[in-house]
Parts: sequence; structure tokens; C-alpha cells
Amino acid sequence: MRVLLTGGCGFIGSAVVRHLVHKTEHSVINVDCMTYAASPDAVAEVASSDRYLHVPASILDAAAMKHLFETHKPDAVMHLAAESHVDRSIDGPGVFMQTNVIGTYTLLEAAHAYWKGLDNARQKAFRFHHISTDEVFGHLDVNDPPFTETTPYDPRSPYSASKAASDHLVRAWYHTYGLPTFVTNTTNNYGIWHFPEKLVPLVTINAIEGKELPVYGKGENIRDWLFVEDHAEALVKAVEHGQPGETYAIGARQPRMNLQVVKTICAVLDELVPDPKGPRERLIRFVTDRPGHDFRYEIDPSHAEQALDWKARHDFETGIRRTVQWYLDNRAWWEGIRAQRYTGQRLGTQA
Repeated sequence: MRVLLTGGCGFIGSAVVRHLVHKTEHSVINVDCMTYAASPDAVAEVASSDRYLHVPASILDAAAMKHLFETHKPDAVMHLAAESHVDRSIDGPGVFMQTNVIGTYTLLEAAHAYWKGLDNARQKAFRFHHISTDEVFGHLDVNDPPFTETTPYDPRSPYSASKAASDHLVRAWYHTYGLPTFVTNTTNNYGIWHFPEKLVPLVTINAIEGKELPVYGKGENIRDWLFVEDHAEALVKAVEHGQPGETYAIGARQPRMNLQVVKTICAVLDELVPDPKGPRERLIRFVTDRPGHDFRYEIDPSHAEQALDWKARHDFETGIRRTVQWYLDNRAWWEGIRAQRYTGQRLGTQA
């Protein structure tokens, strides 16, 4: 299978690229315009493979997308390219609307034009796999059941609203034009090669450096945590076996409060590299909550587990240990980012 994958130098996209090259016989055309959060280092280990190609193009460029389909003739699309940081969407929502909504529309149009020219067998086998988030469903209270594929949409941030819009576009192209699309929604991912603005890498790096560990509010917000390599495996199984018009909610059944996440990271670091100044929990600082901070996300992945014959391999403690060890072993990567692109400053404070 030839997979045209967007955003393959990003956090989740690069995990999918590595999985495709290392664990399957598929070839991958990685379409990534290399925004601030993209990292060529994350795919360096597969860059020499004859089944991998990086094309530095934007999904907003209709002519470039048309050319890609005509040139590479993919059997499937995995659409991961997106602006994804909620805090950044609060400070500057415009780029989220452009990339996540207009970019998805542009890619759908290119895919549809290409798909119409295929023979019947290739049309039937073709898949357009759109990767999305559980944040489109809004938030849950403490006793609410987890999200499922049928949970109504209720996005509450510029980021989640832009992803909800893109989900609706993908489904509309299936119902209106017959393009064989489907959607996967997932929980919070964490793991290796994660840009340092997100909670797990930010806290891990700050704790390594002995800096304050900012926690929104009282740290009581709950997220369902999925190790990125487990998610990559699920996404590849989805593009191989997913059915047009379907939705698959992918999660790890590992909900944790943000404060629990931070304390777990501290405990692992204290064990691996003890700080002479004392346990790293001393560095925790509670800061003013961000506007519109959803209380809880959690997914019931039963349908995806059964339909895709998949289940997350890592429990949270195992995944966090692997993640923390990776950041200890790869200081040069994140130190370069801290020096040039993101110093750890707080984002998303606009009301």
C-alpha cells in the first residue's frame, strides 16, 4: 500500500511513519511543510528507506496537493497535519482555522478528484483516514460515561472547534460524493519526540532542569492518556481495515488527573536521577487556569478494540517511564528547541 501521510514530521505523525517503515511493508509519502513543531530528527531513522519520501508541501496549496496525488498515486491518505495546541489556539485562532479547516478541505478536494479517476477496484480499496481528537466532544463531569463514537459534538476551544469542523467536512465528502473516508478520534497522546509545549514533555524537561512545574488550577482536570506508539499501531490498523463512513474512538483506558501525571513524572525522575535538593514535587506551582479549560476527557475504546483487533500495550506508568528515560537520553534535541524555538513560556492566557 502507498500511503500519503500529512504531518509526518510531527509528534503523532512521525510515530506513524516509523511504524509504517519498521513494522509493515507499506510505503509512505510524508507531506509536511515543517512548521515550528515539526522535527526531521523524529523520522531520521527511516529517512534512508526506499519506502519513505518526505515532500515539503503545505496542505493549503491546492496545486501541490493535486500534483502529489497525480505523481505518487496513493492507495490511502492518512491526514494528521494539524495545529493542535489548545493554548496556542487561544492566542491565535486564525492559523488553526486555516490549517485544520481549509487545509482539510483542500486535501479532500484533491483526494476526491484523484479518486474519481481510479478504476472500480482501486476506488473501492481507497481510504481517506482523518485523524482527530476527543476534544470535539466537549467535556465530561466526574460521573459521566466516557465518550464513544456516538457522543454529540460540543467543542469548547478554537482548536477543538476547528477539528470538529474538519471532521464534519470529511464525513460530508463521504455522504455527498462517496469518497471512502472515515474518522478516528483519540485521547491525549504522550511519548517520545513530543514538542516541549505540551504537559508531559514540559513538566519532564522543567523537572530535569530544576525549574518550576506549572499546573493549571488545582491540577484536578482529567485526561485519558495514550502512549504515542500504541496510537500509531492503532492508526495503521485503521487505515488497513477501517470501513468508509465509520468512526473509531481510540483510547488506552488510562485516565489520570493532571496533578497525578506531574507527580508520576517527578517520582520517576527522582528514582532515575535523584536531585540533591530534594524530591521534585517541591517544584510544583499551581497557576491560573486557562480560559475554557475542559474538566475531563475519557474514551471508551471498545468498538475500536474489537473492529481493529487492537489494544494499547502500555499502561500509564510504563509509558511515562519510557518517556522520561527518552528525554534524559535525548537532551540535545530538546535543548536545541529550548534555545531556538520555545523556551517554556506560558501560552493561552488571553481571556
